Parts: sequence; structure tokens; C-alpha cells
Amino acid sequence: MAGSLQDQLLKAGLVDKKKAQKINKQKQAQQKQAQKHNKELIDENKLNAEQARKEQQQRDRELNRQKNEAVKEKELKAQVLQIIQHSELSREGGEVSYSFVYQKKVKNIYVTQEQQEHLSRGLLAIVENADGFSVIPKVASEKISERVPEWFVTIAEKEEVDEDDPYKDYQIPDDLMW
Repeated sequence: MAGSLQDQLLKAGLVDKKKAQKINKQKQAQQKQAQKHNKELIDENKLNAEQARKEQQQRDRELNRQKNEAVKEKELKAQVLQIIQHSELSREGGEVSYSFVYQKKVKNIYVTQEQQEHLSRGLLAIVENADGFSVIPKVASEKISERVPEWFVTIAEKEEVDEDDPYKDYQIPDDLMW
């Protein structure tokens, strides 16, 4: 069987030995260059794959953190709703209107006379719930504020009297309706 093309060219006398060796060296150099290039491509692909894997892990961690925060927030809101449900005072038979500010608007709820007095002294609080508003003890409202500070809770507070106020000697009655 015939040898390589180079052997055939040497036998035919078309190429001399030096030229054949030179061509062989060039061919080997090209092969080495190609192998080196392939290694660089493989290394680059490995680096890209590693970087993509790290980025995916980072995205997964962030997604898990967000999910955990959402679950925690849901749990806190469920706790708040449970606190409201268990500590809500009945306003049945309430004929006295109690006014308070909610989202820059004055709202009214009807409470009993005793509840109105306790609300005006800051012993009771008003919280927002799914049905509207509930009257709860101040202790329960503090628990709600600890868990979810942005939850609407209003407690009547005594205003401090300014020393320069000309009406400081005149006390505003707690049961004053506005």
C-alpha cells in the first residue's frame, strides 16, 4: 500500500528531504498551536461555567432569603390577627361616638361609655383589622407594635403643655367630642 503523500512526493523527486522536514515541523507546530488553542478554549469554558454556577448560587440564595422574609412576614401578620381576635373588646350596645385620625381622615366608631373613657385616657387602643377597627387593651396593642410596627394602632396620649401657652391652666376634658 502506498505511504504518505510526502513519501510519494520524495520518491517521485518532486520534493527533497529538507523541504519535507520543514513541512513536517510546520505541521507539528500547527498541531501544537491548535492543541494549545483548544486547551485555552476548554479552560475559558470551565471558567465561564464556574462563574455561571456561582451566579446561579447567589441568585438562589437571594431568592431563598426573599421567600424566608415573606414567610416570616406572613407569620407575624397571622400573630397580629390572632392577638386582635383574642383581645378584641365587644362594642355591642356602644352609643358613644369616639373619633380618631386614620390616614389623614377623621373616623368614628361607636363604643360604650366606659370604653370611651378608657380610650381617652390611653388605657385602650384602636387597631385596624379586616372588618374595620377593633378596640383592644393597650398591652395587646404594644405586642402588635413589637411584631409589625407599620400596623395601624392608635392610642390617646396626653399632650404636654407648653410653658409659654397662655391656656395652660385650662384643662381640656377627656370626654370632649370634636
